[in-house]
Amino acid sequence: MRDYPEAYRDYLIQFHATRDFFECHELLEEYWKKLPPSEPDRDVWVGLIQIAVASYHHRRGNRSGARKMFGQAAGRLKRDALGRLGLDGEALLRVVDGRIAELDAHPESAPYREFDLPFADHALLQCCMEESKRRGLKWGTPSPMGDRRLIDRHTLRDRSDVIEARAEAAASRKKRT
Repeated sequence: MRDYPEAYRDYLIQFHATRDFFECHELLEEYWKKLPPSEPDRDVWVGLIQIAVASYHHRRGNRSGARKMFGQAAGRLKRDALGRLGLDGEALLRVVDGRIAELDAHPESAPYREFDLPFADHALLQCCMEESKRRGLKWGTPSPMGDRRLIDRHTLRDRSDVIEARAEAAASRKKRT
């Protein structure tokens, strides 16, 4: 098996075994921010983040947010780059395009449906499934739709650091004027 980044393997486990799409976003965003600007696959990482965000929005009933994120992901994901990450790029692009079509056809009512990322690297899939089991997680589990801590996670997180940083930035701007 190719050596994939730990954050990516964790993303795959969260995506398929806990359906914690917010955590998927957090994991890959932290990884992506550390990449050099010259990294040729920067866009594919953002596209995978956007798939998790789109799934998070869709599950919460925010269909317009889901449509926007799936659309942006479609523009960033490239079949070859996804292949280098052990995914079936062609199949994943079909899934994303299908979600976009559903959301366009039924912007007010397209139901959330679970999906798995299609793997091309079966050793990566096996590794993630085994790690999920080791962690006491069940691969392919459906979203626990009644768990508000998961479904509305963004509203429940501690944002004091973000609020503080915004206040500091505002104070700095005010000093300059």
